[in-house]
Amino acid sequence: MTMTFQFCEMRADEEAAAAKAATLDNVRDRALRSEAAWREMGNRLRAVQAQRRKNEQERASATVRPD
Repeated sequence: MTMTFQFCEMRADEEAAAAKAATLDNVRDRALRSEAAWREMGNRLRAVQAQRRKNEQERASATVRPD
């Protein structure tokens, strides 16, 4: 399965809800750490996808020089 930004955001939202519903401090803290990790993964995926698009556009616009 390929991880997507949307998947990471969905998991982060689930962890945020779990943290809000938690009654124990350690459970809440764990869910908040997990939420932060999922959001960071999503942000990294978004940045990688943007860089790939940029690289593809640059390659497509580059002209081939004859030798």
